[in-house]
Amino acid sequence: MNKAKRAIIMAAGFGSRMMPLTAETPKPLIRVHGVRMADRLIEGLMQNGIREIYIVVGHLKEKFEVIREKYPNVKLIENPYYGEMNNISSLYVAREHLKDCIIMEGDLVLHNPKIFHPEFARSGYCAIPEKGLTTEWLLNLNSEGVITDCSRTGGVGGWRLIGISFWTAEDGQRLCRCLEQAFAAGKTELFWDDLALFEHRDDFKLGIREIREGDIVELDSLAELAAMDTSYTTYLSRA
Repeated sequence: MNKAKRAIIMAAGFGSRMMPLTAETPKPLIRVHGVRMADRLIEGLMQNGIREIYIVVGHLKEKFEVIREKYPNVKLIENPYYGEMNNISSLYVAREHLKDCIIMEGDLVLHNPKIFHPEFARSGYCAIPEKGLTTEWLLNLNSEGVITDCSRTGGVGGWRLIGISFWTAEDGQRLCRCLEQAFAAGKTELFWDDLALFEHRDDFKLGIREIREGDIVELDSLAELAAMDTSYTTYLSRA
C-alpha cells in the first residue's frame, strides 16, 4: 500500500468564468457559505495527516499571503508562466514534489475530508460512477481496474473524473519526466492531465479512487457558484 505524504494545489489560473469576482479574488479564495475553498482543502488534508502542502499561485498571487499566515506549513510556489501557458505550467514548477503526493485543483468545495485518506493502492484519479449522460471527462476501466481511455466530451456510463489524483513515488517521477519532455517540446498548450491520460497513458497503469456524488464539488462558473451559495446570485447580472 502506498501513502500520500504531500499535496499540490493548483491555484494559478485567472478563473475567467467567475468574473467579476475573480478580478479581485483568486478563485480558490472565494468563500462558499463563508469558508474559502482553499481553507476547506487544506484543513481536509491536515485532518488526514498531510501537512506538507504546496499551492501553485499566479493570478493575484499576493492574495494568498493570508493562507500562508494562517497555515505556516503551507508553501507557495509561483508560476511565472500562468498568463501564457495552460495548467501544465503549474505542475511543471512544482515537479520536484511529485512523489507520494496528491494533486488537486484549487476550485473544489470539499464536503467529505475522508476522500483524502492518504493510503492508496495505485496511482490514479478520484472518480464518481456515472450511470447517465455527462459532458464531463469520462474514464473507462478494464477488468483489472486500470484506466483504458478517457473522453473529454463525456458520454453515457463510466467514471466521471474529479480533479484530484494520487501518485506513487515512481509514477510521480515518471510524470515529472513527462512534464520536462513536454516543456522541451513546446507543448505548453496542454492540460497536465493530457500527459497521463492521453500522451503517455501506456506508461502508467492508473486506477481510480471511487468517491460519492457530493463528497467534493468542482465550481467551474459563476452560475455554479450561485447555485451552491445563493448570496452570489446578484453577481449573475453583472457577468
